[in-house]
Amino acid sequence: MTTQAQNPAAVQQKKAATAPGHELSPANGADGRGRTTVADGVVAKIAGIAIQEIDGVYALGGGAARAIGTLREKVGQKDLTQGVSVEVGQTQVAVDVTLVVEYPHPLQQVADRARDAVYTAVEDLVGMEVTEVNITITDIHVPSEGDDADDAEREPRVA
Repeated sequence: MTTQAQNPAAVQQKKAATAPGHELSPANGADGRGRTTVADGVVAKIAGIAIQEIDGVYALGGGAARAIGTLREKVGQKDLTQGVSVEVGQTQVAVDVTLVVEYPHPLQQVADRARDAVYTAVEDLVGMEVTEVNITITDIHVPSEGDDADDAEREPRVA
């Protein structure tokens, strides 16, 4: 009778590989050197940064979140996760985004570009599969003569 010594990490790897629905990847510690855990906030921040770089996205978040965000920016802080919520599992991520689109950008095109950006950024940087990116457009921003930059240059209407 021969007994072979086996590496405990190799045994665990073999057991996990035979478990139904469980895929091994280095992010899950399949190489036997440890486990990597990515916090929900990190994934949300990556998604938020990716979306803010899309042409036609004016802001992230609904009305109340944007109001709080404006106050936060005045004191020198910016919330990169505003308007983004994520659900992170073992190997998959689902993302929900609320945003405001600049007029006259086509809403569906902006949403599609934002969705593509989230898929690419999260899958490339986090290494997890994105199962869905749900986008809710809550408003459009219409540039007007009354924007903040022009307020200082306008003459008063009353004396």
